[in-house]
Amino acid sequence: MVNVLANRVKVETSSTGTTSPITLGNAVAGFQTFSGGGISNGDVVRYVITDGNAFEIGTGTYTHSGTTLSRTLTESSTGSLLNLSGSGVEVIITAVNEGLVLKDASGNIDLGGGNLLRLNGSNDLQVY
Repeated sequence: MVNVLANRVKVETSSTGTTSPITLGNAVAGFQTFSGGGISNGDVVRYVITDGNAFEIGTGTYTHSGTTLSRTLTESSTGSLLNLSGSGVEVIITAVNEGLVLKDASGNIDLGGGNLLRLNGSNDLQVY
């Protein structure tokens, strides 16, 4: 399933332990909730959870009923799902490095194996 992105989504959670899913709380001041950011029931997102200096990066499925997020670990500061304290824990929707496609200074995307991808002046895709 495709990962969904949203701008300025950061919420608190009072969930504790390593359980999945976690219950999502209020938006952090200046940010918005998952649903406020346009995330729909069943959407898969890349997330970062921070708890003090500890972090967890993963993929999760958002459930609107109960406002929960499942947790599937990609990496963390501890090597496993964080044992959440339930206090000051924040959940952020983010893009992660392996999910990004970046152009070089010439506007090319390196596909590996010496292959490059570029939009020409007519907006036609070229692989060379």
